[in-house]
Amino acid sequence: MTRRVTSLQVAELAGVSQSAVSRVFSGASASPATVDKVKKAAETLGYRPNVLARAMITGKSRIIGLVVAYLDNQFYPEALERLSNALQEKGYHILIFTVPNATDGVDKVVQDLMDHQVEGIIAASVSMSSSLAETCARAGIPVVLFNRGQPGSGLSSVTSANIKGGRMATQALIDAGHSRIAHIAGWDGSLTGRERREGFEAAMADADMIPFAIVDGMYNRDIAAQSARQLMSGDLRPDAIFVGNDHMAFAVMDAVRGMGFQIPQDVSIIGYDDVPLASWPAYDLTTVRQPVNRMVEATVTTLLSAINDTDPYAETIEIEGPLIQRGSSRPPKGQMQ
Repeated sequence: MTRRVTSLQVAELAGVSQSAVSRVFSGASASPATVDKVKKAAETLGYRPNVLARAMITGKSRIIGLVVAYLDNQFYPEALERLSNALQEKGYHILIFTVPNATDGVDKVVQDLMDHQVEGIIAASVSMSSSLAETCARAGIPVVLFNRGQPGSGLSSVTSANIKGGRMATQALIDAGHSRIAHIAGWDGSLTGRERREGFEAAMADADMIPFAIVDGMYNRDIAAQSARQLMSGDLRPDAIFVGNDHMAFAVMDAVRGMGFQIPQDVSIIGYDDVPLASWPAYDLTTVRQPVNRMVEATVTTLLSAINDTDPYAETIEIEGPLIQRGSSRPPKGQMQ
């Protein structure tokens, strides 16, 4: 078995002290000549510094933990890639964990991240218990919620303006002349799902209209598809459906087409997120765009500010995005498609 190369071996080959090797790889002060000799020796020997061991000494691991509930939703792989790239540009390493959206599962993963000496945590579409949030705060590990709010938690959060987005989508269907508008909502246990539903209900109330139906789609493709089939199977059917995210909206479109209905001739469909698949001709989905670039920038800025601030405070950031009109819904009356 090949033994791991040590910093002492690097020091001996470079002709410097072991502390000089430590200074070079920790980013501390060292002369250019010393840096050059140490890095050449390290390359020759195949030496890799122990990042976790250094973190225990310096208290700075340069590691950020990313926790996400699931990756089936096409929004999250794209968002996590951008978060990862943005943090790496700032000199941080990334640990990504997936976990079912249940408090005990999230708590265990976050405890694991704390054991890895992470400097901060981004929780994407997952909630945390109040006790765990307090534990992180006591440990000096800031947490930012991405695409999920949690009022009363004391945690910073970055989301799109979900209520306004829900209003916008619903108003577009109203302006197109629809009168039987249903909503397949996101999970009622999430603030994003509740807020988009709130926007839907507010727009309907402002127009003195009664929702055709409101169904909790649980952010689940199968549940959304079954809900669509049930809505479209009666004698009286919705003529428009606002779906709580694109991931469910694609399933709704597939289910509706599978029943022989045409989109948007028989029913208009609007989603929420504007993932890349939404613009594909097979779906051509009208949707509310989540401004992922600005959400990522705000998340990274908020987290790094908290890491570097001895007395950070929680921020709640909402970023508005536009409605992207495509072929899955009728355009407003008087507007050409």
